[in-house]
Formats: sequence, C-alpha cells, structure tokens
Amino acid sequence: METDQVLENIILELRRGVLVLAVLSQLEQEQYGYSLIKLLGEQGLEIDQGTLYPLLRRLEGQGLLESRWRVEESRPRRYYVISKAGQQVLVQLKEEWRQLTALLGRLL
Repeated sequence: METDQVLENIILELRRGVLVLAVLSQLEQEQYGYSLIKLLGEQGLEIDQGTLYPLLRRLEGQGLLESRWRVEESRPRRYYVISKAGQQVLVQLKEEWRQLTALLGRLL
C-alpha cells in the first residue's frame, strides 16, 4: 500500500474517532441530519450522510440522543437532540478529550 494511502486511512480513523464527540456537542439544539452535516461542515468537519445517519441511529439506540419526526415545508424530517444521558456522557467525553490533547501536546 502506498504511503499516501496509508496516511489517508490513518487520518480517516482519527476523524472517525472524534465524530461522537463532535455530533453530541452540536445537538444541544434540535437538528435534522442535513442541517447537522451543514453545521459541522461550516466548522470544518466534513461528514457524509452514509457516516452520519448510522451514527445518529446508534447514539439514539444507546440512549444518548432523542429524536422525533416533524413535518415542515410538507416534508417529514427526523430531528435529533442530546438526551440527559447524552449530556452526562458529553461532559465526560470533553474531559477525556482535554486530557488526551494535553498528553499529546506533551508528546508531540
């Protein structure tokens, strides 16, 4: 495998590893899938639908998100928001993130 491909795969793994933290952090207010993709993209984190929607369903299944269907502009959309349990997990993930970045800062 070429070095460029190896690097690209490693970068994708790193990005996947932070998606849960990124998604939970943006769902204090209700968002539907496409609006969340846009919101994350505007902040520099690109995520495609094929990655986001399974992640949202998994987080909801774990009790970290809640969702409900709403019809706006004659089109049903599923809106997601962080749950109480998700808020507690987010606090812990943020602390873990701070510790990891401090550690990596020392290592690098």
